[in-house]
Amino acid sequence: MSTTDTFRQVITEGYTFKGNSFVLGGAMLGEETLSETLVKIPLGTLNRHGLIAGATGTGKTKTLQIIAEQLSKQGVPSLLMDIKGDLSGIAVPSGGHPKIDERHEAIGIPFTAGGSPVELLSLSDEPGARLRATVMEFGPVLFSKMLDLNDTQSGIVAVAFKYAEDNNLPLLDLKDFRKILQWLTGEGKKDVEAEYGRISTASTGAIMRRIVELESQDADRFFGEVSFDVDDLTRLDELGRGIVSIIRLTDIQDRPKLFSTFMLQLLAEVYATFPEEGDLEQPKLVIFIDEAHLVFEEATDALLDQLEAIIKLIRSKGVGLFFVTQNPADIPSDILGQLGLKVQHALRAFTAKDRKAIKLASENYPLTDFYDVDQVLTELGTGEAFVTALDRKGRPTPLVRTMLRAPESRMDVLTQHEIDDLVKNSTLTRKYNKEVDRESAYEILEAKLAEAAKEEHRAEMERQREKARGSSSRSRRREKSTFEKILNSTTTRQIGRTVAREFTRGLLGVLGIKQRRR
Repeated sequence: MSTTDTFRQVITEGYTFKGNSFVLGGAMLGEETLSETLVKIPLGTLNRHGLIAGATGTGKTKTLQIIAEQLSKQGVPSLLMDIKGDLSGIAVPSGGHPKIDERHEAIGIPFTAGGSPVELLSLSDEPGARLRATVMEFGPVLFSKMLDLNDTQSGIVAVAFKYAEDNNLPLLDLKDFRKILQWLTGEGKKDVEAEYGRISTASTGAIMRRIVELESQDADRFFGEVSFDVDDLTRLDELGRGIVSIIRLTDIQDRPKLFSTFMLQLLAEVYATFPEEGDLEQPKLVIFIDEAHLVFEEATDALLDQLEAIIKLIRSKGVGLFFVTQNPADIPSDILGQLGLKVQHALRAFTAKDRKAIKLASENYPLTDFYDVDQVLTELGTGEAFVTALDRKGRPTPLVRTMLRAPESRMDVLTQHEIDDLVKNSTLTRKYNKEVDRESAYEILEAKLAEAAKEEHRAEMERQREKARGSSSRSRRREKSTFEKILNSTTTRQIGRTVAREFTRGLLGVLGIKQRRR
């Protein structure tokens, strides 16, 4: 049997599965694409997560687009992080091209243009349904890990959450949390320390600085209501196709803290909300994290531990995670080891460091007799990739150089008019873009402070009035005492007797004259 025949047999056997699957592309041996030797991906193992890696311009985004639209056709919803702004075209059919026809003829499958049902979401001012979460939904542990706090500071966060719960103070946004920290170390200090123990002002100051750092990246846009319901990510359209939810993040690259915060909360909420499913015939939801290095570069050790734990456990919820990045080295090794499907586009070797990275990357894939992986990694063309997946028993499939099929949807962005139409017809936009600012911890504590200020003002006025009344009384007492002293003095008594005597004499004299005249 020739090498080509042996190769065909190995690939055909390795990529034939029971249950649903979709065609990712055609197998290549050397530079030749072997028609009808198809590389298929089983849906039943996509909850084991995946990696799409490769240098800039090698086709990672189009691979993501291919997988998302094929999942949609199979009734699997997905969530896409669109950081570069070039994924929205998945909503409309491809216009076709002779090179697309040529590619599909080489693979041995027909090309059919088609769009997918799309929902646009946003963390900022981009068009789409707003994604928000409340501080309460994070909980004290996750919130502390997000801020990278030490044990003492985390304890204060726990006290703040507990105090808010015990006193019916909703923690909705960051200003609520800042206000409650101020209350714990200010006006409410005495009551708080009596109930929960002493709180260090130095530690609360450190927490405040972390919150300010988060706010400087516009995280206050993310915290608040209406809180996003992750069940809305698992919807199907009227034709049974999975809805592709696209989060437009074109203005988020300079705010990695916000991005990592969002990802952490989203994964935690999905894990906490979705029921245990075990191994399904196909995933309930697949999440694609583009530019994944933005998550890991800003992630603290605590955050990485949390992500690793969630990635290990979330597959039992029927959820698959795909990380899209330039080099597998961007993904921490403990997380990389959890990724079952790997699609590796070309890597470029411009420096000695690049060559070492390529050598390391090649060691992430199964051994093969058909390729010199180190060498071929630098020779892959645009739209070509090494692929290995997991079969239904969890075993890696043979490593295969693959000519990837073309996306059935547009490989370009939507026009502004098309985006506006999507947003206008969206039920989620109407649901989540309402402005809600109900009474929460900030307003309640502000009202308490205002009332306390009024009480203090009234008390101060009363003290002033009491002081004034006291001064008047003392003045009158001082005047009475002086008068009494004057009246009681010897001189005064003598003068009084003389005046009285002379007055009496005058009066009697007058009377005497009258008597005599009678």
